[in-house]
Amino acid sequence: MQPIDYIQRTHDQYKALGYPAYQWVHSNTAPAFVPLAKPLGQCQVGLIASGGIYAQGQIAFHYKDDLSYREIDTRLPREQLRATHFAYDLTDARLDPNVVFPLDTLRQCVDQGVIGALAPRAYTFMGGIYSSRKVKDMLAPALADRVIDDEVDLVLLVPV
Repeated sequence: MQPIDYIQRTHDQYKALGYPAYQWVHSNTAPAFVPLAKPLGQCQVGLIASGGIYAQGQIAFHYKDDLSYREIDTRLPREQLRATHFAYDLTDARLDPNVVFPLDTLRQCVDQGVIGALAPRAYTFMGGIYSSRKVKDMLAPALADRVIDDEVDLVLLVPV
């Protein structure tokens, strides 16, 4: 099995949608490494995913460049999760949202003592947002504020 060339795949997807060539974000400085302040088994873990997951009763994400996010109660049963996204095949995510939003796996990690707790809320958005500036200046800070308010020790980021 060959690895997926995500850069080429993204280029082709945006071209098919009529967008100009996607401009990847590059940085010359890596983020600082911050070690955990306590053992993982004592940490509260947050979840942010870009797979377009939303809860039954919430408004689905829009087609493109939707900068909104959804707050998901982490106690919500899997059967109440939905998926919508324009940039990937939703078949598996609709059968089992854990493939892009691993709540059940994180719950198992809590039960097994691997992590201390799961944050009460998880956050999702629809990836594929063309404007990296808007993600950097608007969406990412809003999500960071939410997980800071939730007092999580670390966040699992799940890209699609």
